[in-house]
Amino acid sequence: MNKLKQANLYRSELIPVSGKLVERYNKCLIKLGFTETKLKTFHIDGIGWSPEVAEEKEDKSYLNNGEANPHGIIISPLQKGKPVYMPFHTFDRDMMQQIFKVYGNKINDITRDSAICIDFDQKIDAFYEPLDVLKYGTIHINFHLMNNLYHQQNEQLQLIEKFNDGHNFIDEDIHLELLNSAKTYGDLRHRDLELPAIDFSVSSFYTRAFGGVYVLRDFISPIVVFEDEKWHKEAIKDTNYDVLIYHIQQPELMDKLRNHVIIEYDLEKAIKTERYERIKKFEMSLHLKKTQHPIRDILNDPILYKSYLNKLDIESRKKVMSVERYLEKLETSNQFKIADIVDLKLFEALHKPHSSLDVKHQDLIWKLLINISPKDILYWYWYDKESFYTSFETWDESFKDWAIETISNNI
Repeated sequence: MNKLKQANLYRSELIPVSGKLVERYNKCLIKLGFTETKLKTFHIDGIGWSPEVAEEKEDKSYLNNGEANPHGIIISPLQKGKPVYMPFHTFDRDMMQQIFKVYGNKINDITRDSAICIDFDQKIDAFYEPLDVLKYGTIHINFHLMNNLYHQQNEQLQLIEKFNDGHNFIDEDIHLELLNSAKTYGDLRHRDLELPAIDFSVSSFYTRAFGGVYVLRDFISPIVVFEDEKWHKEAIKDTNYDVLIYHIQQPELMDKLRNHVIIEYDLEKAIKTERYERIKKFEMSLHLKKTQHPIRDILNDPILYKSYLNKLDIESRKKVMSVERYLEKLETSNQFKIADIVDLKLFEALHKPHSSLDVKHQDLIWKLLINISPKDILYWYWYDKESFYTSFETWDESFKDWAIETISNNI
């Protein structure tokens, strides 16, 4: 990952945590029912997730009490607008943006000397069956202050009221109570510490529960797409819901997404785009073996590219050039079918969200398309960073250079 880090493409916006902030973070972990970290320094993202703490605990979802109960931690106003690097749902960042939009000023005040524990409550105590994800409706975002600061404020205000009553101002015991409260929690009299719950409505989304599930419920009919074959098989046994259920690699899924006006393609337009060039070069890289030149140079230099293309075996060459071959043949006859000439995964990679979709749905569908056929380096990095990082580690060093250069030139 060093190459990605040097290019600022690997979790580059994490916030450093040390000193008192570690203590506050640990208190939140304990309040949420987790064990504290032994680390003295680490980094967090917008929702309070830390890659170092996750590694220490050997659990990337360490802020979850089971898949149905995710949490967050705010210890700094710097978390505002930061990425959520390990989202459990595709709407996690949207929830954090709403929190800071509603309570930004209060968060600035509270995090001066405290921390905020967040409970994302979808009114589901635990998942039992894969289609339980359909129960998502409204997320109730509840807030809890470290050290029960809101409760301590009420106690402090009651002490002050007691102090002002009659001749209590001469009572040394009340003096001592007030001093102890002020020393421990500061002067809480004029601070606005009340954070009523926020409701967040959920429509279509992706969740990492049950091995990864897409819930598409804003279209002609609800569609549920499973990444995990085991949970897909379990889900199709459930007859309690009127939904269409697919595994992500079922060919019928793409047909259904096209029929429901969720995705579209136009090969003639596609081949004129930079995106197509990225996809074709990625496909080309899959067939390059024991090259005399660095893969980066082969993909960037038109002369080298043609040279190595012609060195490929005929079947590999047909696969790389299958889209152009299909369009050329189409000019002479309309009898040719896409499936007969164009490689299936290459064809799937050239789809895009339908132009009629709302912006809020387009990102979700891009993520789904990338998971179906990850061949566009740039969109892969944008829409599924964790999967991209995992694959990146297995690539040829020169191909890594090409990927980094391609992404960096488009950011």
